[in-house]
Amino acid sequence: MQVVSMTEARNSFKSIFDAVFHNHEEVIIHRKGRENVVMIPLDEYNALKETSYLLGNQKNAEHLFESIEQLRHGNVVTKEMDDLSDR
Repeated sequence: MQVVSMTEARNSFKSIFDAVFHNHEEVIIHRKGRENVVMIPLDEYNALKETSYLLGNQKNAEHLFESIEQLRHGNVVTKEMDDLSDR
């Protein structure tokens, strides 16, 4: 993770954007006397929003955590695509 000042971000906008996009690198932009901001790739942002949404509902979060535990203990069921299309 890279930390740059607001001035450096302004002067190196393109190279910072390229680093974020091509290297999937987060960049913190330090704003003196103000709140900092973080620049991340759009796909990472979308993944964070989706995770937040999925875990935002208590019942859904419990179901997901239960599924993860089942997977960790090898309690899985394998299905073929043809089996799924019958639903």
